[in-house]
Amino acid sequence: MKMMNLKKWILPAAVLISLLFAGSLEAASRLKDVSAFEGVRDNQLFGYGLVVGLNGSGDGTQTYFSTQTVANMLERHGVTIDPGRMRTKNVAAVMVTATLPPFARQGSRIDVVVSALGDAKNLQGGELIFTPLQAADSNVYATAQGQIVLGGYSTGGTNARGQMNHPTSGRISNGGIVEREVEVNLSGRPWLNLVLNRNDFTSASRAVQAINDALKSNLAEAVDGRTIAIRVPADYANRIVEFMSVIENARVEMDNSARVVLNERTGTVVLGKDVSVSEISIIHGSLKVQVGTTFSVSQPNPLALGESVVVPEETLDVQEEPARIATIHDGASVEEIVRALNDIGATPRDVIAILQAIKAQGALQAELEII
Repeated sequence: MKMMNLKKWILPAAVLISLLFAGSLEAASRLKDVSAFEGVRDNQLFGYGLVVGLNGSGDGTQTYFSTQTVANMLERHGVTIDPGRMRTKNVAAVMVTATLPPFARQGSRIDVVVSALGDAKNLQGGELIFTPLQAADSNVYATAQGQIVLGGYSTGGTNARGQMNHPTSGRISNGGIVEREVEVNLSGRPWLNLVLNRNDFTSASRAVQAINDALKSNLAEAVDGRTIAIRVPADYANRIVEFMSVIENARVEMDNSARVVLNERTGTVVLGKDVSVSEISIIHGSLKVQVGTTFSVSQPNPLALGESVVVPEETLDVQEEPARIATIHDGASVEEIVRALNDIGATPRDVIAILQAIKAQGALQAELEII
């Protein structure tokens, strides 16, 4: 009885998810939430460094690049040592990554992420020493240094250990300092390009109309399904930031293609509001076969000759559930689809298999995406 109640509650949750998803599609969004101006972007930085001060949880002797890095660092400070003779369990080689936001100035602080590169077991208590961070053009744009904060832990001995999350990766809040700026010059531009996050001609056309309505002039035109070119008027030539603010706060109703997203690992099903199916019939049933072995003891009668023996007894139980049939009429809505599957007792994982079969049959009028 409890299992039946559980099944009844699982799919209505899927109905709720689909309805919330559908409702969000109908709401108008600010352009700043669904697009970005061309050239105003983040830049990814990375660097190779060392974490020191570990409590014996650093790289082992087999991590040669770690000991070689330590030897090179010591040599720059006037200490010469053979890397093959080093035993540095308190040091770990790491990769350091960060994101340089647009318009970051020299001296600005950014967060950095530190991840073990060798066979270090735990970075807890470690400190990253001075590490240059470079971009794709090989130029150094920031430096990083500081105490690492982990989002997990690892504890225990040889035979029993406890671990939470990943103790080999941590974060240094404001641990990076910007040393070089990425120039983004907006003043004097006759045109600005607004790039939508997703390619869609209908959404681009609606965005053009929303921008022109906000500016009260026909200054925007769609270049393609993602890019919108906007002419900068003369009265905004010296007020480009204000001009961009007006544009990004314009509201537009984005259009989305019909799509069903399935997550087979978690059993999650999300359906958009425009998902529909042709008229089909679904037969859902299962065959359950259980084979087991029990052991009983055979004993001789009292005072009789013989000895006790163990006798295995095999059992076979076959249960076949009756087929459950659901009929979905042509052009059924999202709620009708999920309710029909719920009526035949389908679990979320059953729904995933059924939707894949419907798509293979050609009756699902939507894109099927599996993540």
